[in-house]
Amino acid sequence: MSDWIDLTRPMNSALPIYSEGPYADPPFATARWSEVAREGFEVWQLSLGTQTGTHIDAPSHFVSGGACLESLSPADCIGQYFHLSAAALARGHPPDRYQGERLLFLDAHPEVVASEVTLQSLLALPARVWIMAGALRIHSSDPFRLNRALAQAGRFLIEDLNPSELARVPPRGEAVALPLRLTGVSGSPVRLLVRGLDA
Repeated sequence: MSDWIDLTRPMNSALPIYSEGPYADPPFATARWSEVAREGFEVWQLSLGTQTGTHIDAPSHFVSGGACLESLSPADCIGQYFHLSAAALARGHPPDRYQGERLLFLDAHPEVVASEVTLQSLLALPARVWIMAGALRIHSSDPFRLNRALAQAGRFLIEDLNPSELARVPPRGEAVALPLRLTGVSGSPVRLLVRGLDA
């Protein structure tokens, strides 16, 4: 087996936060809460949103009343992935090599525009968790067409990967992507690791 590749963005002051027009996600911040010299131990306070950094979106992120994070089984987040390159996505390549992989890894870095037909062919695959490198846009007047389609289909989307590590992702491999065990929320930061499988 290959070494694990960490596709998680470092969580620090340089972490980009989503903002569009007047809206912005909660800022990421850390503050020292206690100190060894004062309390005898050190604790830090974290402030962040559920979609901060590398994160997973539950269906409730885009569909009112949709499934929340706790409906996702850890088994859905660990296993082999089916990899589609940016070139395959752009030309609408059908997923004919799919062999039942648990996760779908879409390499749309930095951005790929795909057709509605391509989206529907991907939604026909049973993979419950999608991993998105870059941004996959669907030909639509709705800029969130992909997100809404995934949410309506009960799928979970991992996005905002560390771009500096994407070139190392093997075309055949396995992934581990475990979010925090939060309940009643639309997502969570996630640690995402991938590694190649021996040929």
